[in-house]
Amino acid sequence: MMRRRTFISASVGAALSTLAGWQFLPSHVKAGAFTRSDILPSGQRLYSGADLAFGTTIGIQVLHHDQRQAELAIQDAIHEAKKIDMLMSIYSADSQVFQLNRDGRLAHPDPHLLVVLAEAQRLSALTDGAFDITVQPLWVKFSTAAASNTLPSAAEVAQAKTLVNWKDLSADAHQVSLKPGMAITLNGVAQGYAVDLALAAVQARGIHNALLDTGEFISAGTKTADRRWLVGVQDPRQTDVFTTALQMDGRSVATSGDYETTFTPDFVHNHIFDPATGDSPLELASVTVVAPTGLLADGLSTALFVLGSEKAMRLAAQLDQVDVLLVDKKGKTWKTPTLRESAA
Repeated sequence: MMRRRTFISASVGAALSTLAGWQFLPSHVKAGAFTRSDILPSGQRLYSGADLAFGTTIGIQVLHHDQRQAELAIQDAIHEAKKIDMLMSIYSADSQVFQLNRDGRLAHPDPHLLVVLAEAQRLSALTDGAFDITVQPLWVKFSTAAASNTLPSAAEVAQAKTLVNWKDLSADAHQVSLKPGMAITLNGVAQGYAVDLALAAVQARGIHNALLDTGEFISAGTKTADRRWLVGVQDPRQTDVFTTALQMDGRSVATSGDYETTFTPDFVHNHIFDPATGDSPLELASVTVVAPTGLLADGLSTALFVLGSEKAMRLAAQLDQVDVLLVDKKGKTWKTPTLRESAA
């Protein structure tokens, strides 16, 4: 369902020096696996678990002294993430989003879906429509054309644009509805919401130190007594290089990049759509957002990508506890002054 946010993350006892791939979990850990480290000076171990959701491998790391509690915490976190994936997938016939797109209306929406839809609508209003979950018809046109190694015609894009308008989605506790022909995608918010729920599940088991990845990252506590969790942000043009390393401080980190799903090799046409043009924004290559929740970080990373550097930095400055790192297609960067970077 979802695209992978490409991060490189340090595990306990390692620095961000091995950059040939995604390092959130030890390289030998596969989906469904569970591992533990040697006993650390604190008397705890690092427990790691992984599973499949959102079309990728999600990972949970927790520090704890009791293996059974760690196992249960990881299981609960993965369950919460997979629950959101099943609820909000655009591909699974059992998901409520699939049913909404198919029928144009959905009776008795799940409360979790309503939370995500409400945040999506709030972000649309905040960004004057730059963020819009009703861009799915544009995705369909571009992905269908890409299967034939081409792009949709101007007429096809124009037709799809007529079906994109966040104001034409209505939602309440009884029903969610769309105008005929419309469809939504929650690619820009579901993984962030999932990581919030996963963290809550871990903390409910008495875990105070954890790093979680559902495609978006969130942390609690620290990696060791004197070291924070670190997450490295991939360079948008070099998969084995990172732009910076961020210190995790309990907030969530999300990145949107033009390299994640591309329709042309020059990155000009990709999975991020500007509702105003019906095509991909031309300025930025990646946007990383640090925010109090995964849901907000996830949504903002897409919204700011569409807005472009000037508007994105202006909006970020107005938001409480939000930091950003922007990289344009020529490698120029912008960042908020309170972004917590690490030289590790």
